[in-house]
Amino acid sequence: MTIDDGDAARHKAKMEKRKAVQDAEVAGKTLEKGLLIVNTGPGKGKSTAAFGLILRALGHGWRIGVVQFIKGAWSTGERKALDAFGDQVSWHSMGEGFTWETQDKARDIAAATRAFEKARELMADESIRLLVLDELNIALRYDYLPLAEVVAILQARRPDLHIVVTGRNAKPELIEAADLVTEMTLVKHHFAAGVKAQEGIEF
Repeated sequence: MTIDDGDAARHKAKMEKRKAVQDAEVAGKTLEKGLLIVNTGPGKGKSTAAFGLILRALGHGWRIGVVQFIKGAWSTGERKALDAFGDQVSWHSMGEGFTWETQDKARDIAAATRAFEKARELMADESIRLLVLDELNIALRYDYLPLAEVVAILQARRPDLHIVVTGRNAKPELIEAADLVTEMTLVKHHFAAGVKAQEGIEF
């Protein structure tokens, strides 16, 4: 592609204006705080995005906590990879599988309660900078935990703690309390074409 002098000059002027606007916007942001982040929606990638954030935080030397509310002791690629970081990652898979597998609400409530107790323990550990509560939205959707109490506890986190909550169907109360909410939209999924869950992609 050939760019003439006029195009180059117009592009440069446009980018200079864009840079000035961007620099002014960045300069206006002065707050620093622990964020409550919610990854929700019907699309794939909610937990995957949380694990990507874990990787970024590990690169800065942070200590990380993970509590999985639904998934049990699966052998997943992310857990195998994060095991290499030793005590820098405190990982707890405390679910008993998906609700359609257990078919026992009392058992699911007990598992979710234990998982949230572990989450509170990790929230109190001042060495942990980022805490991922994987599939907490599912536990809240099925009323395995008291919503108002959970939201209040997450809101009362210490000022420097970042928390990521994943799972479909985030409750409006949690969305309202969050600092950042991303909804993964399903456009197309390979399951619909008969492709099974694959190592390295789904787990």
